[in-house]
Amino acid sequence: MFEPLQLLVVDDELDFRETLAQRLRFRGFGVRAAADCHEALAAMARQPAQVVILDVMLPDVDGLDCLARIKKQWPTTGVIMLSGHASITAGMQGIAAGASEYCLKPVELSGLVEKIHIAHAEAGVRS
Repeated sequence: MFEPLQLLVVDDELDFRETLAQRLRFRGFGVRAAADCHEALAAMARQPAQVVILDVMLPDVDGLDCLARIKKQWPTTGVIMLSGHASITAGMQGIAAGASEYCLKPVELSGLVEKIHIAHAEAGVRS
């Protein structure tokens, strides 16, 4: 039986988070969502996602710090960083800290789906 790839969307913008989660579910992914880093870590503790889509600007913890926490606990989880604010520095820091990709919002869904599969494949190679 086919098991869908499990994703966790972490973004404090409710409309963006819900819309993205719904669109990814429609594409066949298993998707859960969290509004901040603490919710994300709790969700990961309950059931680790294979790929996390993580906003850089979160209300409780900086996205780069959240990335470090996720990679420390779940090193084989792929992480894609998203930002509504163009920052080459944040993107480079995210990649250096273990993110597979850094994308600007709004993100094109077909491109994001491709990056999700790449992040999952790369994480499996690192395990």
